Amino acid sequence: MRRLFWIGVGAAVGILVVRKISRTAEAYSPKGLANSARGSAVGLLDSVREFLEDARVAMAEHEVELTRALAEGQTGTPEGGAHRAP
Repeated sequence: MRRLFWIGVGAAVGILVVRKISRTAEAYSPKGLANSARGSAVGLLDSVREFLEDARVAMAEHEVELTRALAEGQTGTPEGGAHRAP
């Protein structure tokens, strides 16, 4: 009975190892590498799109602040502060 148990354990471990090796080999196949590169490129493209959208929002907010400051007669100083125009 003990031998049958250990044969079963050995078979289960063997199956798991073969499946893991098969997945790893598939990941490094040309098709697997192409899928990985495609996924990375899509992720990079999404990150760039998010960055550009955030930059557009920040520019629009800054434009509103500048327009409001100009409407109130404020100008920027070299130190970065604001003062009222004469």
